[in-house]
Amino acid sequence: MINFTVGPVQSSDAVRAIGAEQVPYFRTAEFSELMLENERLVKKFAHTTDDSRVVFMTCSGSGGMETAIMNCLNKNDKALVVNGGSFGERFVELLTLHEIPFTEIKLEHGKALKPEHLAPYEEQGYTAFLLQKHETSTGVHYDIDMVADFCKRNGCFLIVDTISSFLCDPFDMTATGAGVMITGSQKALACAPGIAVMALAPSALKRIDENKCCCQYLDLKLALKNMERGQTPWTPAVGILRQINVRLKEIDAMGGDEAEIERCAELARYFRNKLIELDLPFEIVSESLSNAVTPLHPTTQSAFEIFLKIKDEYGMWICPNGGDMKDTIFRVGHIGYLQKEDYDTLIKAFLDLRDKKFI
Repeated sequence: MINFTVGPVQSSDAVRAIGAEQVPYFRTAEFSELMLENERLVKKFAHTTDDSRVVFMTCSGSGGMETAIMNCLNKNDKALVVNGGSFGERFVELLTLHEIPFTEIKLEHGKALKPEHLAPYEEQGYTAFLLQKHETSTGVHYDIDMVADFCKRNGCFLIVDTISSFLCDPFDMTATGAGVMITGSQKALACAPGIAVMALAPSALKRIDENKCCCQYLDLKLALKNMERGQTPWTPAVGILRQINVRLKEIDAMGGDEAEIERCAELARYFRNKLIELDLPFEIVSESLSNAVTPLHPTTQSAFEIFLKIKDEYGMWICPNGGDMKDTIFRVGHIGYLQKEDYDTLIKAFLDLRDKKFI
Protein backbone atom coordinates (compact mmCIF):
# COMPACT_ATOMS: atom_id res chain seq x y z
CA MET A 1 0.00 0.00 0.00
CA ILE A 2 1.23 3.48 -0.89
CA ASN A 3 0.24 5.92 1.83
CA PHE A 4 -0.81 9.43 0.79
CA THR A 5 -2.56 10.27 4.07
CA VAL A 6 -1.40 12.92 6.54
CA GLY A 7 -0.56 10.56 9.35
CA PRO A 8 0.62 7.97 10.02
CA VAL A 9 2.74 8.39 6.91
CA GLN A 10 5.36 6.28 5.19
CA SER A 11 8.66 5.98 7.06
CA SER A 12 12.23 5.64 5.83
CA ASP A 13 14.02 2.32 6.04
CA ALA A 14 16.13 3.58 8.96
CA VAL A 15 13.06 4.55 10.98
CA ARG A 16 11.27 1.28 10.23
CA ALA A 17 14.35 -0.69 11.24
CA ILE A 18 14.13 0.79 14.74
CA GLY A 19 10.50 -0.35 14.93
CA ALA A 20 11.60 -3.94 14.31
CA GLU A 21 14.07 -3.98 17.22
CA GLN A 22 13.45 -5.03 20.80
CA VAL A 23 12.49 -2.03 22.95
CA PRO A 24 15.43 -1.33 25.27
CA TYR A 25 15.39 -0.32 28.91
CA PHE A 26 15.32 3.46 29.05
CA ARG A 27 16.45 4.61 32.51
CA THR A 28 20.00 4.79 31.27
CA ALA A 29 22.59 7.42 30.43
CA GLU A 30 22.42 6.37 26.78
CA PHE A 31 18.68 7.03 26.51
CA SER A 32 19.05 10.34 28.34
CA GLU A 33 21.68 11.41 25.82
CA LEU A 34 19.35 10.45 22.95
CA MET A 35 16.50 12.49 24.46
CA LEU A 36 18.67 15.57 24.93
CA GLU A 37 19.79 15.24 21.33
CA ASN A 38 16.13 15.07 20.30
CA GLU A 39 15.49 18.29 22.21
CA ARG A 40 18.47 20.03 20.62
CA LEU A 41 17.39 19.13 17.09
CA VAL A 42 13.73 20.07 17.59
CA LYS A 43 14.86 23.45 18.92
CA LYS A 44 17.12 23.86 15.89
CA PHE A 45 14.37 23.04 13.37
CA ALA A 46 11.70 25.10 15.17
CA HIS A 47 14.09 28.06 15.49
CA THR A 48 13.50 28.49 19.21
CA THR A 49 15.46 30.68 21.61
CA ASP A 50 18.30 29.03 23.51
CA ASP A 51 16.33 29.16 26.77
CA SER A 52 13.30 27.39 25.31
CA ARG A 53 12.60 23.78 26.28
CA VAL A 54 11.15 20.72 24.54
CA VAL A 55 9.13 17.91 26.08
CA PHE A 56 8.00 14.62 24.55
CA MET A 57 4.60 13.44 25.76
CA THR A 58 3.38 9.90 25.16
CA CYS A 59 0.05 10.74 23.54
CA SER A 60 -1.31 11.91 20.21
CA GLY A 61 -1.09 15.47 18.95
CA SER A 62 -4.52 16.08 20.44
CA GLY A 63 -3.04 15.13 23.80
CA GLY A 64 -0.44 17.83 23.23
CA MET A 65 -3.22 20.33 22.51
CA GLU A 66 -4.95 19.48 25.78
CA THR A 67 -1.65 19.50 27.67
CA ALA A 68 -0.94 23.04 26.46
CA ILE A 69 -4.35 24.28 27.59
CA MET A 70 -4.23 22.57 30.99
CA ASN A 71 -0.76 23.84 31.82
CA CYS A 72 -0.67 27.29 30.23
CA LEU A 73 -4.20 28.69 30.53
CA ASN A 74 -6.65 29.22 33.38
CA LYS A 75 -10.02 30.76 34.10
CA ASN A 76 -8.48 34.24 34.30
CA ASP A 77 -7.54 34.09 30.62
CA LYS A 78 -9.61 35.41 27.75
CA ALA A 79 -8.75 33.41 24.64
CA LEU A 80 -9.33 33.78 20.91
CA VAL A 81 -9.49 30.54 18.93
CA VAL A 82 -9.68 30.03 15.17
CA ASN A 83 -12.11 27.30 14.14
CA GLY A 84 -11.90 26.50 10.44
CA GLY A 85 -12.32 22.73 10.55
CA SER A 86 -12.15 19.56 12.65
CA PHE A 87 -9.03 20.53 14.60
CA GLY A 88 -10.06 24.11 15.27
CA GLU A 89 -13.26 22.59 16.61
CA ARG A 90 -11.13 20.39 18.89
CA PHE A 91 -9.51 23.47 20.43
CA VAL A 92 -13.02 24.87 21.00
CA GLU A 93 -14.09 21.65 22.71
CA LEU A 94 -11.00 21.62 24.92
CA LEU A 95 -11.40 25.25 25.98
CA THR A 96 -15.04 24.51 26.82
CA LEU A 97 -14.14 21.38 28.79
CA HIS A 98 -11.51 23.19 30.85
CA GLU A 99 -13.73 26.25 31.36
CA ILE A 100 -11.33 28.74 29.77
CA PRO A 101 -13.23 31.87 28.68
CA PHE A 102 -12.92 32.22 24.89
CA THR A 103 -14.26 33.73 21.70
CA GLU A 104 -14.42 31.62 18.56
CA ILE A 105 -13.47 32.95 15.13
CA LYS A 106 -15.50 30.62 12.93
CA LEU A 107 -14.38 30.24 9.31
CA GLU A 108 -16.08 28.45 6.44
CA HIS A 109 -14.29 25.32 5.27
CA GLY A 110 -11.46 26.20 2.90
CA LYS A 111 -11.41 29.91 3.78
CA ALA A 112 -8.24 31.74 4.77
CA LEU A 113 -7.87 33.81 7.94
CA LYS A 114 -7.80 37.51 6.95
CA PRO A 115 -7.16 40.83 8.74
CA GLU A 116 -10.88 41.62 8.83
CA HIS A 117 -11.45 38.51 10.93
CA LEU A 118 -9.05 39.81 13.60
CA ALA A 119 -9.94 43.51 13.49
CA PRO A 120 -12.98 43.32 15.86
CA TYR A 121 -10.77 41.86 18.60
CA GLU A 122 -8.06 44.54 18.70
CA GLU A 123 -7.55 46.00 22.20
CA GLN A 124 -10.36 43.92 23.69
CA GLY A 125 -8.37 42.42 26.54
CA TYR A 126 -7.60 39.01 25.03
CA THR A 127 -4.74 37.21 26.74
CA ALA A 128 -4.30 34.09 24.59
CA PHE A 129 -4.64 33.03 20.98
CA LEU A 130 -4.96 29.42 19.75
CA LEU A 131 -4.85 28.18 16.17
CA GLN A 132 -3.72 25.45 13.86
CA LYS A 133 -0.95 26.78 11.63
CA HIS A 134 -2.44 24.37 9.12
CA GLU A 135 -6.06 23.18 9.51
CA THR A 136 -5.42 19.60 8.41
CA SER A 137 -9.05 18.71 7.72
CA THR A 138 -9.56 21.41 5.08
CA GLY A 139 -5.96 22.02 4.02
CA VAL A 140 -5.99 25.72 4.92
CA HIS A 141 -2.60 27.18 5.87
CA TYR A 142 -3.13 30.23 8.07
CA ASP A 143 -1.03 33.39 7.90
CA ILE A 144 1.07 32.91 11.04
CA ASP A 145 2.90 36.24 10.61
CA MET A 146 -0.41 38.13 10.63
CA VAL A 147 -1.51 36.27 13.76
CA ALA A 148 1.87 36.82 15.42
CA ASP A 149 1.66 40.57 14.79
CA PHE A 150 -1.84 40.63 16.30
CA CYS A 151 -0.61 38.77 19.38
CA LYS A 152 2.36 41.10 19.85
CA ARG A 153 0.13 44.20 19.59
CA ASN A 154 -2.42 42.78 22.00
CA GLY A 155 -0.18 40.94 24.47
CA CYS A 156 -1.64 37.51 23.63
CA PHE A 157 0.05 34.27 24.58
CA LEU A 158 0.21 32.25 21.33
CA ILE A 159 -0.36 28.48 21.21
CA VAL A 160 0.28 27.05 17.75
CA ASP A 161 -0.69 23.57 16.59
CA THR A 162 1.89 22.78 13.91
CA ILE A 163 1.04 19.08 13.99
CA SER A 164 0.66 18.73 10.21
CA SER A 165 2.88 21.65 9.14
CA PHE A 166 6.11 21.31 11.14
CA LEU A 167 8.89 20.49 8.65
CA CYS A 168 6.42 21.02 5.75
CA ASP A 169 6.06 24.81 5.91
CA PRO A 170 8.43 27.42 7.37
CA PHE A 171 7.98 28.17 11.07
CA ASP A 172 10.22 30.36 13.19
CA MET A 173 9.14 30.15 16.80
CA THR A 174 11.37 33.01 17.89
CA ALA A 175 10.21 35.38 15.13
CA THR A 176 6.53 34.67 15.78
CA GLY A 177 6.90 34.97 19.54
CA ALA A 178 4.85 31.79 19.98
CA GLY A 179 4.67 30.42 23.50
CA VAL A 180 3.91 26.81 22.57
CA MET A 181 4.50 24.80 19.42
CA ILE A 182 2.87 21.37 19.21
CA THR A 183 3.63 18.65 16.68
CA GLY A 184 3.34 14.88 16.46
CA SER A 185 5.56 11.92 15.67
CA GLN A 186 3.42 10.59 12.80
CA LYS A 187 3.37 13.62 10.48
CA ALA A 188 6.47 15.02 8.73
CA LEU A 189 8.63 13.38 11.38
CA ALA A 190 7.37 10.20 9.67
CA CYS A 191 7.58 7.91 12.70
CA ALA A 192 4.96 5.76 14.38
CA PRO A 193 2.12 7.64 16.14
CA GLY A 194 2.25 8.05 19.90
CA ILE A 195 4.44 11.05 20.77
CA ALA A 196 3.39 14.70 20.99
CA VAL A 197 6.37 17.03 20.74
CA MET A 198 6.00 20.39 22.50
CA ALA A 199 8.43 23.29 22.20
CA LEU A 200 7.99 25.75 25.07
CA ALA A 201 9.24 29.33 25.00
CA PRO A 202 10.18 31.17 28.22
CA SER A 203 6.72 32.77 28.21
CA ALA A 204 5.22 29.27 28.39
CA LEU A 205 7.64 28.16 31.11
CA LYS A 206 6.49 31.10 33.24
CA ARG A 207 2.84 30.22 32.78
CA ILE A 208 3.49 26.53 33.52
CA ASP A 209 5.28 27.47 36.73
CA GLU A 210 2.42 29.71 37.87
CA ASN A 211 -0.50 27.45 36.88
CA LYS A 212 -1.79 24.37 38.68
CA CYS A 213 -2.29 21.42 36.33
CA CYS A 214 -5.05 19.14 37.59
CA CYS A 215 -3.71 16.07 35.81
CA GLN A 216 -0.64 14.23 37.01
CA TYR A 217 0.14 12.45 33.74
CA LEU A 218 0.03 15.64 31.63
CA ASP A 219 1.70 17.93 34.17
CA LEU A 220 4.40 19.83 32.32
CA LYS A 221 6.18 20.75 35.56
CA LEU A 222 6.99 17.07 35.98
CA ALA A 223 7.87 16.62 32.32
CA LEU A 224 10.23 19.60 32.35
CA LYS A 225 11.91 18.55 35.60
CA ASN A 226 12.60 15.07 34.25
CA MET A 227 13.70 16.37 30.84
CA GLU A 228 16.54 18.25 32.57
CA ARG A 229 18.24 14.84 32.75
CA GLY A 230 16.86 13.57 29.45
CA GLN A 231 14.10 11.49 30.98
CA THR A 232 10.30 11.40 31.33
CA PRO A 233 8.27 11.05 34.54
CA TRP A 234 6.44 7.97 33.26
CA THR A 235 7.29 5.12 30.92
CA PRO A 236 7.27 6.73 27.47
CA ALA A 237 6.85 5.24 23.99
CA VAL A 238 10.54 4.33 23.99
CA GLY A 239 10.65 2.86 20.50
CA ILE A 240 9.04 5.93 18.93
CA LEU A 241 11.43 8.27 20.72
CA ARG A 242 14.30 6.25 19.24
CA GLN A 243 12.66 6.53 15.81
CA ILE A 244 12.36 10.30 16.28
CA ASN A 245 16.08 10.44 17.03
CA VAL A 246 16.94 8.61 13.82
CA ARG A 247 14.57 10.78 11.81
CA LEU A 248 15.80 14.09 13.24
CA LYS A 249 19.39 13.14 12.47
CA GLU A 250 18.31 12.03 9.00
CA ILE A 251 16.75 15.46 8.35
CA ASP A 252 19.79 17.23 9.77
CA ALA A 253 22.15 15.27 7.51
CA MET A 254 20.05 16.07 4.43
CA GLY A 255 20.11 19.84 4.94
CA GLY A 256 17.87 20.49 7.92
CA ASP A 257 14.37 21.90 8.06
CA GLU A 258 14.75 24.09 4.97
CA ALA A 259 15.66 21.11 2.78
CA GLU A 260 12.82 18.99 4.18
CA ILE A 261 10.33 21.82 3.61
CA GLU A 262 11.48 22.19 0.02
CA ARG A 263 11.17 18.43 -0.53
CA CYS A 264 7.52 18.53 0.59
CA ALA A 265 6.90 21.63 -1.52
CA GLU A 266 8.32 19.98 -4.63
CA LEU A 267 6.04 16.94 -4.21
CA ALA A 268 3.04 19.21 -3.71
CA ARG A 269 3.86 21.22 -6.85
CA TYR A 270 4.35 18.07 -8.88
CA PHE A 271 0.99 16.57 -7.87
CA ARG A 272 -0.99 19.80 -8.25
CA ASN A 273 0.48 20.49 -11.68
CA LYS A 274 -0.51 16.99 -12.79
CA LEU A 275 -4.10 17.59 -11.66
CA ILE A 276 -4.29 20.73 -13.80
CA GLU A 277 -2.45 19.26 -16.77
CA LEU A 278 -4.76 16.23 -16.97
CA ASP A 279 -7.94 18.16 -16.10
CA LEU A 280 -9.04 15.72 -13.43
CA PRO A 281 -12.52 16.41 -11.97
CA PHE A 282 -11.31 17.71 -8.60
CA GLU A 283 -11.37 21.23 -7.20
CA ILE A 284 -8.69 22.38 -4.74
CA VAL A 285 -10.80 23.78 -1.90
CA SER A 286 -8.26 25.75 0.16
CA GLU A 287 -7.70 29.48 -0.33
CA SER A 288 -4.27 29.15 1.29
CA LEU A 289 -2.38 25.91 0.69
CA SER A 290 0.22 24.19 2.84
CA ASN A 291 2.94 22.04 1.37
CA ALA A 292 1.66 19.23 3.57
CA VAL A 293 -1.55 18.31 1.78
CA THR A 294 -3.77 19.01 -1.21
CA PRO A 295 -7.48 19.12 -0.22
CA LEU A 296 -9.76 18.10 -3.08
CA HIS A 297 -13.49 18.37 -3.71
CA PRO A 298 -14.61 15.81 -6.32
CA THR A 299 -17.18 17.28 -8.69
CA THR A 300 -18.71 13.98 -9.83
CA GLN A 301 -18.53 11.49 -6.95
CA SER A 302 -18.55 11.16 -3.15
CA ALA A 303 -15.11 11.84 -1.65
CA PHE A 304 -15.47 8.86 0.67
CA GLU A 305 -16.40 6.54 -2.20
CA ILE A 306 -13.26 7.61 -4.03
CA PHE A 307 -11.21 6.88 -0.89
CA LEU A 308 -12.71 3.38 -0.71
CA LYS A 309 -12.16 2.72 -4.41
CA ILE A 310 -8.50 3.78 -4.28
CA LYS A 311 -7.93 1.68 -1.15
CA ASP A 312 -9.75 -1.48 -2.19
CA GLU A 313 -8.97 -1.65 -5.92
CA TYR A 314 -5.67 0.17 -6.34
CA GLY A 315 -3.82 -0.53 -3.08
CA MET A 316 -3.30 3.06 -1.97
CA TRP A 317 -4.50 5.22 0.90
CA ILE A 318 -5.66 8.75 0.30
CA CYS A 319 -6.97 10.69 3.28
CA PRO A 320 -10.73 10.78 3.90
CA ASN A 321 -12.64 13.20 6.08
CA GLY A 322 -15.40 12.67 8.59
CA GLY A 323 -18.52 14.49 9.67
CA ASP A 324 -20.01 16.97 7.23
CA MET A 325 -16.88 16.78 5.05
CA LYS A 326 -17.05 13.01 4.53
CA ASP A 327 -18.52 13.20 1.04
CA THR A 328 -17.13 16.56 -0.02
CA ILE A 329 -13.37 16.64 0.67
CA PHE A 330 -10.59 14.09 0.47
CA ARG A 331 -6.93 14.93 0.87
CA VAL A 332 -3.65 13.83 -0.72
CA GLY A 333 -0.62 14.25 1.53
CA HIS A 334 2.92 15.23 0.60
CA ILE A 335 4.70 14.17 3.78
CA GLY A 336 6.53 11.03 4.66
CA TYR A 337 8.72 8.78 2.54
CA LEU A 338 7.16 9.51 -0.88
CA GLN A 339 8.61 10.03 -4.35
CA LYS A 340 7.27 11.60 -7.56
CA GLU A 341 6.85 8.09 -8.97
CA ASP A 342 4.31 7.35 -6.24
CA TYR A 343 2.19 10.29 -7.43
CA ASP A 344 2.41 8.99 -10.99
CA THR A 345 0.86 5.75 -9.70
CA LEU A 346 -1.95 7.64 -7.96
CA ILE A 347 -2.62 9.82 -11.00
CA LYS A 348 -2.80 6.68 -13.15
CA ALA A 349 -5.48 5.30 -10.80
CA PHE A 350 -7.47 8.54 -11.04
CA LEU A 351 -7.26 8.40 -14.85
CA ASP A 352 -8.43 4.80 -14.81
CA LEU A 353 -11.43 5.76 -12.67
CA ARG A 354 -12.21 8.56 -15.10
CA ASP A 355 -12.01 6.17 -18.05
CA LYS A 356 -14.44 3.88 -16.22
CA LYS A 357 -16.70 6.92 -15.65
CA PHE A 358 -16.52 6.48 -11.86
CA ILE A 359 -15.26 10.04 -11.53
